[in-house]
Amino acid sequence: MTRSTIWSPMVLTGAGALLLYAAWQHHVALMAGAALLMAAATVGAPGQTRLLPLISFALAFVLSLIVPGPTLGPLDLIAALLTLGGLGFRILQEQQAARQLHWQRNTIAALHAGSERLADARDADAIIRAGIGILDKLQVAPNLAFVAYRQGTPHILAAKGAFESFLERPIHPSTSDSRSVQADHWVAEEALALLKKAQRQHFHVAPVYGRATSHLGMLILTRTHEPFDEEEKAVVASFARLLGSQLGQWSAIRDLRDANDLTLRSLGAALEHRDDDTGGHTNRVVTMSVRLARRLGWDEDQVKALRWGAYLHDLGKLAIPDAVLHKRDTLSVDERRVIQTHTIIGYDMLQDLHFLPAETLDLVRYHHERWDGTGYPSGLRGQNIPDTARLFTIVDVFDALTNARPYKPAWTRDRAVNEIRTQAGHQFDPQYVEAFLRMMAEHDEAHLVV
Repeated sequence: MTRSTIWSPMVLTGAGALLLYAAWQHHVALMAGAALLMAAATVGAPGQTRLLPLISFALAFVLSLIVPGPTLGPLDLIAALLTLGGLGFRILQEQQAARQLHWQRNTIAALHAGSERLADARDADAIIRAGIGILDKLQVAPNLAFVAYRQGTPHILAAKGAFESFLERPIHPSTSDSRSVQADHWVAEEALALLKKAQRQHFHVAPVYGRATSHLGMLILTRTHEPFDEEEKAVVASFARLLGSQLGQWSAIRDLRDANDLTLRSLGAALEHRDDDTGGHTNRVVTMSVRLARRLGWDEDQVKALRWGAYLHDLGKLAIPDAVLHKRDTLSVDERRVIQTHTIIGYDMLQDLHFLPAETLDLVRYHHERWDGTGYPSGLRGQNIPDTARLFTIVDVFDALTNARPYKPAWTRDRAVNEIRTQAGHQFDPQYVEAFLRMMAEHDEAHLVV
């Protein structure tokens, strides 16, 4: 227990007794002094306790008028009114300060809790939802919406309160006039018109901009009580800048990833020209690998690493002599050793591309390992072989079997599927083979239905 919590009740008791004595003696100045002492003891008190000095003084003054004694003069009445006014003004100031403190604490708490959600968001939609969640915790308005364009049409992409029933709904012109659908004020008006008048009695619209002043959308807030004050608007504007910065950063990262993906895809296409007998091998194995990975429930980071590895899996063949790479007869033992070096060569060539995840490099290096440990380059066995390599090797072999190569004709689809099934537990991971076979069976059934 702090010293202030000990002394406050004692001061209040003493001030109350003094107030009664002053009322009994018709001593307005002493009543005012006792009330001020009581006010000092209730500074920062919660709830209705702050009203105690004002109510106590008013009751004491009424008591002084009832109790027999000297009649109070005009100066006494003026002093009483001034005291009441001063105490009332002090209460209003404290209430305003309490509201301000609550707003600040609520803002800090909401931003602290929400910053983690923003940091964990993995795409634009998740960032927008997290942003609306933070704004909702600020309790500045019960009805919130984030409006942005999707394929040229404005949509409500995230919402709270009355706007939630219109989530993902496109906003179309309600009249046939010539106003531009791209105009922010028009879109805001149409979004606000979705709500009942009572729900949008007061509203505020805050634009959201990303890097290079690119317009990303707008925040719309509505409520039924008092208008938004300047401080609330400033907080919402600051939050809009934070949200825009996060969305802009994600957009920049997405653009970089797209550029990386396009670069690696182009490199894979270049390999097709280098080893032209494969005839679209890279695109086929990329497509099939991604399908199988998603069927197995891999997350998007794993799928991306797999896709990049599939683009680059034969990169090391750039260093293989044409006489070996394009030989149409059976390779000699030495020539086979040369071919087998392409996995390590490709892995080494990619070391300086620091944006490539380890799983991508693992696929390039180990996609010729075998489940039984008889593969190359390291003779890894079972689950010691990285996941991306274990999955990709099934697709790579299937595609090689079903397409003609210089040293063999193409196998039928059924024969290749049977070979994959036979090699489960020998060349391939049995679990991945089972998923692959189910995927192929469902693909065949879909074709039969069509």
